Order: sequence, then C-alpha cells, then structure tokens
Amino acid sequence: MIEHPHDDDAPIGRILTRREAVVLLGGAGAVGFLSLAGCTSGSQGNSAIAATTDNSGSTATCAAKPEMTEGPYFVDEKLNRADIRSDASSGAVKPGALLTLTFNVSRIQAGACTPLPNAQVDLWHCDAAGVYSDAADPSFNTRGQNWLRGYQLTNADGVAKFSTILPGWYRGRATHIHFKIRGKNSSGSPFDFTSQLFFGEPFLASAYNLPPYDSRSDSGRTRNARDGIYNRGGSELLVTPASANGAYSASFNIGLDV
Repeated sequence: MIEHPHDDDAPIGRILTRREAVVLLGGAGAVGFLSLAGCTSGSQGNSAIAATTDNSGSTATCAAKPEMTEGPYFVDEKLNRADIRSDASSGAVKPGALLTLTFNVSRIQAGACTPLPNAQVDLWHCDAAGVYSDAADPSFNTRGQNWLRGYQLTNADGVAKFSTILPGWYRGRATHIHFKIRGKNSSGSPFDFTSQLFFGEPFLASAYNLPPYDSRSDSGRTRNARDGIYNRGGSELLVTPASANGAYSASFNIGLDV
C-alpha cells in the first residue's frame, strides 16, 4: 500500500473576511462561503485571488477559491505540452482512463472577468497506482522520469487544455490534481496561484471500478470528507467529468485578481 509521508496538509495563506472578498470582487455580492486561503505574495507583494464566473463574465456570481499547498512533489520540468501522459525521454505512456482537462482562466478587473492570455498553467499528479514522477519517496524512486507533468500557456480566450489520465490514490490523501497558474500582470509584477482539483465521491466510486484502478481495493482510499486539505475548501474546487467511450472530460473556470 503506497503511503507518502509529506507536508501536504501544511496550511498557507489566510481566510478572507466577507468584506475583503466583496472589495476584491469589485463590490459584487459574494456568493457562498468565501474561504480564500490564497493571498500569495510575489516579489512585488502582489497577490492572486481565484474566483469562478458565470457565462456572462460578471463577477456578480464570483466565489473566492482557496489556494492550497504546493506539496512536496512539484518539479518545474519546463515541459510545454498539452498531452502529459508520457515520459519525455522514453515515450512510455502511463496507463489510465483518458481525462481531457480544460482550464478557462480569466482576469478580474474593474468589476468584470475577461480572458487572461499567456498565463502559464502547470499540471502534475500521481499515476493510477498513486506514484509521482521525478520524486524520491520511501515507497518509490522515479527520479529522471517526467510523466504526468507539463504546462500550457493560455490562448487569447484564456484557455489551456491538457490530455492526462484520471489519477489514482494513495493513503492519507483524497484523489486530487495539482495546478499552478503564474505569469506577469500588466505592470510586469509576477503572480503565482497554486491549488488542487478534487472529484466527487460518486464519480470516483464508479471510475475506480474499471481497469487499471480496479486492481486496488477501494476500501483503503481516503474519502474527501476525511482529507484535511479538502476540508479547507475542496468543495469549491470540485470538477465533475463527463464520460464518453471510456474517456472523461472536465473544465474548470477560474479568475485571478492579479
């Protein structure tokens, strides 16, 4: 059974008050609980605040998103690629159900959300067996491999799309995908927003009944409700993949006050 000793549960940032969140979102009414743990200071002291928008682009329905710990397994591989399933050196593709994941990244400015182009979106996560690439751990050593890692730059519409696999699980953490969004704002100051995506329990229970995930007992998996990181706002970071022909697709809308 893979069990990673890590500091993934180390809290970062702070919780915004409702008043602060309303001010940051241009005076719009804040929706739901605003558990933003993500004022990430850059070298100029700027911060990145995440929010979702409705189809009209209005911040009237923006809800603050929590920034979460980067964890011990981030490696800046500098791999600009949309399909992150393979190892860049060997070409070997990690087995698992195809997951097409689309990020729609917006900038919150003057009370509105507009597409944010040229933002770097990094993605990394474990394989179907709960193992990370390019990492040393008591239960594995994958140094020099870089599968399930990569980044894309958002296009003019603020879109970055990845082909990956549905991650597996390891003891102590709910199933998750790490992501980081970084770049420079209009004045040249850097911004950096790091968080994690989660999946609903009904979806995972169904998906993990299929190969290659069904080779492991689902009874050992940590559920969302028992994950300390998820309980700091993971319900605001859920994605619900659609299924078609054995593959999955999901999108995640996020706005940054940079």
